[in-house]
Amino acid sequence: MDEIALLKDLLEQYSPTGAERSAVDCLVGWMQRLGYAARADEVGNVVGSRGDGPNEVVLLGHIDTVPGEIPVRLEGDILWGRGSVDAKGPLAAFACAGVRVDVPPGWRVTVIGALAEEGDSHGAKYLLDRYHPRAVVIGEPSGWERVTLGYKGSAWFRYNVRCALAHTAARSQSACDSAVDFWNRVQAAAGEFNQASPKAFDQLLPTLREMSSGADGFSESASLRFGVRLPPAMTVEQVARLVKDLAGEAEVDLLDGIPAYRGDKNTPLVRAFLAAIRKSGGQPGFTLKTGTSDMNIVGPAWGCPILAYGPGDSDLDHTPDEHIQVSEYLKAIRILSDALSGLMA
Repeated sequence: MDEIALLKDLLEQYSPTGAERSAVDCLVGWMQRLGYAARADEVGNVVGSRGDGPNEVVLLGHIDTVPGEIPVRLEGDILWGRGSVDAKGPLAAFACAGVRVDVPPGWRVTVIGALAEEGDSHGAKYLLDRYHPRAVVIGEPSGWERVTLGYKGSAWFRYNVRCALAHTAARSQSACDSAVDFWNRVQAAAGEFNQASPKAFDQLLPTLREMSSGADGFSESASLRFGVRLPPAMTVEQVARLVKDLAGEAEVDLLDGIPAYRGDKNTPLVRAFLAAIRKSGGQPGFTLKTGTSDMNIVGPAWGCPILAYGPGDSDLDHTPDEHIQVSEYLKAIRILSDALSGLMA
């Protein structure tokens, strides 16, 4: 098995959200040649299984990427390409590790490359009532020595304000002034909430993504689109009420929302990974991420031991310089296979 060729081939299939088909076909072909029972499911997710027992371990990665094609090239130990870190590197590592494991009777290993994780996660949502795994590993970059236990939630909003047009010499507040004041109130409220929470994972983190304004000769308007990263202590409903209270009479729409999720540290799955990392000479550690992942979707629904693991530096997610160390990718494959063997022993 040529692990590097598999990843390189997968990276060469440019697959931003909504255009994953070539990457799906590529990975299905690779997995069939490696001995998986592999196919694209009804919504287009890649699904490949080994073994046929009732105790299923799901390795759930995602096959889509953010837009922005990066030419694939291998120079020494560095492999460049969109998705090398987020998250085709972890997904390819899943496919390679799953085929190395001797799956014992009573167990099944299923590798899934889900669609649209960078979008609405409809690939992961499709899986919720179709699988009942004993354990789940999410394919996201953690670095080879660390496992990720949780992800923040998020909520996305659109703010719109409209007011009668007035001369600039008048003292009345413009729509743009109102929008700026609103955004300042949002940031102030987040700052007040965060005073008791020194760690970023526990903080409320608003980010302004779009702003626009206009006038039609009689009225003027201003619009903001923004996101708020949510800690476990704040639900989507709670932040929506807070934002609407801060908006006053202006219009605010909740566009999307997903709660934070944190898995348990004391599980057989976690212990298997810690042992595998130590076996490879690493010093294992835990991390919590301020972004979101498909863990937020499947974790609450499946209610089983779960963590995220994968090679790569998450600081390179979504960047023009996205690349992965081949040596780390190969080491992560070994750790994954050892962890799976330990879990199913």
